[in-house]
Amino acid sequence: MGTLLDVRTTAPRLKEPLAAAVRVIEEDIIFGRLKPRQRLIEDALMERFDFKRHVARQALAALEQIGVVTREPNKGARVRSFSPQEIAAIYDVRFLLHGHAARTMPLPAPPELLDRLGELRERHAKAVEAGDLSAVHRYDNEFHDTLFAACGNPYLFDTIKAYAAIAHVVRYHSIGQPRRLGRSQVEHLQMIEALRDDDRERLARLCVDHIKPSMEAYLAAGRDED
Repeated sequence: MGTLLDVRTTAPRLKEPLAAAVRVIEEDIIFGRLKPRQRLIEDALMERFDFKRHVARQALAALEQIGVVTREPNKGARVRSFSPQEIAAIYDVRFLLHGHAARTMPLPAPPELLDRLGELRERHAKAVEAGDLSAVHRYDNEFHDTLFAACGNPYLFDTIKAYAAIAHVVRYHSIGQPRRLGRSQVEHLQMIEALRDDDRERLARLCVDHIKPSMEAYLAAGRDED
């Protein structure tokens, strides 16, 4: 299968409006408006965002660097897709990273961390209630970034974020499902409770179990397509 991933620890720094366009396209992928293997046409991006061709190419390069798009000579750019073997490998690493971050997190958790996580959980819940998937995605990311940053290891945190970005294309099968959104809210609260109770093993288990439904939904969708 060869080298599976080229993990980069930081997303490219882009100026507006290029950065805004990259975020829009990334959300299109996350929310399933763009499907795995679907082509991304430079001319379409130029028309949609009023870009010059070189700027459209910069957007595609940024999306490739994030990990949600692949580009091949003479074939253009496509939304990234993964084989079942690649998904298993990616999530094997994600499980290890999330579990290790939780188990090495300094405890007891400082009150300001618990307060911030509680605030983000409430904002996420309000976004779910309003049906605002962009805000759901944003606050979910902020919640987990805040949680994993507390591990105190910036290299571990950056690697967690890099693999989360790569897995964006996996999330679209489950991110808008009411049952999944309800489960996320419950699990966010349980993570805060585990931190408050200094329960590392429960926190590690929750952090691993939290990302399994997206993986399972992506694999199931692939079997259905077959």
